[in-house]
Amino acid sequence: MTWSDWKWQLQNRITTLADLEEKITLTKEERESFAPALEEFSFAVTPYYLERVEKGNPNCPIRKQILPRAGELKKNPNEVEDPLAEERYMPVKGVTHRYPDRAIWYISHVCAVYCRFCTRKRKVSDPEETPNRNEWEKALEYFRTHTELREIILSGGDPLTLADSSLDYLLGELKSIPHLNQVRIHTRHPVTMPMRLTESLNEVFAKYFPLYMVTHFNHPNEITDETKMYVMRMIKTGHVSIFNQSVLLSGINDDAKILSELNYKLISIGIKPYYLHQCDEVFGSSDFVVPIERGIEIYRKLRGYHSGITIPSYVKDLTGGGGKVLLSPDYLQKKTKDGYLFQNYLGDEYEVGH
Repeated sequence: MTWSDWKWQLQNRITTLADLEEKITLTKEERESFAPALEEFSFAVTPYYLERVEKGNPNCPIRKQILPRAGELKKNPNEVEDPLAEERYMPVKGVTHRYPDRAIWYISHVCAVYCRFCTRKRKVSDPEETPNRNEWEKALEYFRTHTELREIILSGGDPLTLADSSLDYLLGELKSIPHLNQVRIHTRHPVTMPMRLTESLNEVFAKYFPLYMVTHFNHPNEITDETKMYVMRMIKTGHVSIFNQSVLLSGINDDAKILSELNYKLISIGIKPYYLHQCDEVFGSSDFVVPIERGIEIYRKLRGYHSGITIPSYVKDLTGGGGKVLLSPDYLQKKTKDGYLFQNYLGDEYEVGH
């Protein structure tokens, strides 16, 4: 196995402070925060993704996503272990069924890289959470008997840490359920380990067209020549429609120019920007949070100034399990005698009849 083999990347992940310091020079704060933060959440990064880090820049946007920091040890009153109440809506182990017509299925709790703002850090990387075959079968039976379901979202961890044969089996079972219209796969592997998108995986995916994938690019620096090659090959030969969801992160991408560059780069390799998430209120996430008012102002600078196809929906997944709500500038100012008063993206006002 070599650098370009995804299994080599997984087997050679950097997981300890000693190994990390052989690759990059840490600041005093990073070094001191490492061990205490790991008591809360594991650390791992692929050699590929670590190569994206600007070695002498402590403010590198990729570095800040993966290195443990002191802020993770702060637990604010509004932060909780399970901010989206995924466990509350879990009829069988490994399945969250919150919305009427769709369910999330956690088929793996392993990731190639552990993001420090992860909303599922309560169980991601925990070997005791690894689903077994019996749990898979119980989940499949739940999907078969709940005919209101139209979509299953494969998530984790990262579903693509599973072998091709396992993915082939699970997709085959899901596609055999008559009332399911679509299957969606949420993965960060195209970001952290794009060589996972192998030709053999494309052959599996091509069998189950139509298939949808949602990636998790947060910064334009994450899109490389390798990304482009593997992603575009998957679109062409795996016949997969690919979307992206980003998290708005303080000091990383909380800037309209950065988000615009990211979204245009995504479109150029065939990925449609889908969601821009307000950071979830998970334990230890406060350093990453951008105030919603500021997020809306950043979003205002995108809409109207850039092509609509490059603009995701800005959303907040409500803490406590309330689901997603749209966050947007208020373009409707008021109802008038003759109609409605609107403000456009430039701040100019227009009155319309309907």
